[in-house]
Parts: sequence; structure tokens; C-alpha cells
Amino acid sequence: MDKVVASAAEAVRDIPSGASLAVGGFGLNGIPHNLISALLAQGATDLVTVSNNCGVDGWGLGMLLDAKRIRRTTGSYVGENKEFERQYLCGELEVELVPQGTLAERLRAGGCGIPAFYTPAGVGTQVSDGGLPWRYTTDGHVAVASPKKETRTFHGREYVLEEGIVCDYALVRASIGDRHGNLIFHKATRNFNPLCAMAGKITIAEVEELVEPGAIDPEQVHLPGIFVQRVVQVGSGGKRIERVTTRKRNGGQ
Repeated sequence: MDKVVASAAEAVRDIPSGASLAVGGFGLNGIPHNLISALLAQGATDLVTVSNNCGVDGWGLGMLLDAKRIRRTTGSYVGENKEFERQYLCGELEVELVPQGTLAERLRAGGCGIPAFYTPAGVGTQVSDGGLPWRYTTDGHVAVASPKKETRTFHGREYVLEEGIVCDYALVRASIGDRHGNLIFHKATRNFNPLCAMAGKITIAEVEELVEPGAIDPEQVHLPGIFVQRVVQVGSGGKRIERVTTRKRNGGQ
């Protein structure tokens, strides 16, 4: 089955307002920035996102955030986005913070059809006991707090029950993809991308290089095409990093 669509705009055209999105990437590494930009232009709003972080000011998911298109987000790190902080503290954005490993496993579990699992991460904290502020009021009071979660003891150790995550759509980026949706991720860009792809009911992959079926050695496939419904070729341009740092060369030059 040929899953290639002509453009990022066509790939995200049917994403409705209110949809939930699992979005790959770690920081700005491996984020599907072409699909995010297309979604911004498409106009969907009231979105619910699941991603390790929410981009930075003016880039990645930060663009959707700046435009007030995201209603709720689940992630594990939010420290590079001032607008995120402002919206959260002003009661404009609902935020569920999840331990990073737990977030990864929740996405993987959802993609595998596992409804929930037990983990020791977060036991004895507000992660399991409840009370984490999910949403504030405009005057700084807690409007919505995280609920208490079920715990259970196995072999003398306590564990907390965490639910798998399944989203309406997933947006991911890969280095190489074929027309059947089989994907390869280059080094660290693999990060959350395969997990998010698994968690989407409809997964859209932007790929730098598009090849014909059979060109990828099956043993090199990082994500099988069964998890991918749409593929769009975007090339390798437009990448950014969070912070540009420099140092003087030897000799002070």
C-alpha cells in the first residue's frame, strides 16, 4: 500500500479541533516541524498534545502554543518555553507532568494495546498520591489537581498503576522512510518518535528521504509500516537546536 501524500498540508488536513496528538522528538531533536507548521496553518485548535516537551518559544509545538491552539499537554520537561510557563501559571493551559521513563512506557503500552502497567517510579510522591496542579485559576489557585492513583505491592515493593496512552493522531519525523511506512531514525532522533508513532490511531510521518519498498533492509527498520498511515517527504532542511553555544578556539581566535 502506497502511503505517500503530496504535502504536509495534505497530511494534516483532516485533523479536527479537539484532537489528541502524540508528537515525537526530544527538545528540538527529531521533531516533525513541517507537520507542526502545516497544522498551525490548517487552523485546528483546542488540541491535546502528548510529547516529551512542548517545543521552545516560536518553534516546534511552541508555535501552536503561541497561537493558543493547545488546551492540554502531557510531558516530562517544560523548562525551555517561557510562554508555556506563562500560560500554565495564568490558568490558560492544563499540564500533566509525567516521569520521563513512565511517559515512554505509557506511549509504548498504548501502542501495544496494554491498558495499564505498574511501575515504581513516582511511588511516595504526588505522582502517585495525587495533588499535582494540572490547571491553575487566573488568580493562582489550583483549579484541577492530579488524582490519587492505585498502588500495589509486589515482592515487598510498592508500585503505582499508570495507564497507557492512545492518541487520535501521531506526528513523527524519520530520516528514511519507504512508501509502505517503514521508518529509520538517525541516531538520537529516534528518541520518542517510535513510541509516539505506536500510540497514534492515525500516524503521520515526515521523512527526509523517501525510498521505494524493498530498499530498506528489514533488519534495519526501526518502526514497521503497520504503525504508519501517511508518509510525506520533506527533505533535511529547517532544523534548529535549543541553544547555540560557542567557545574561543585555541589561541583566542
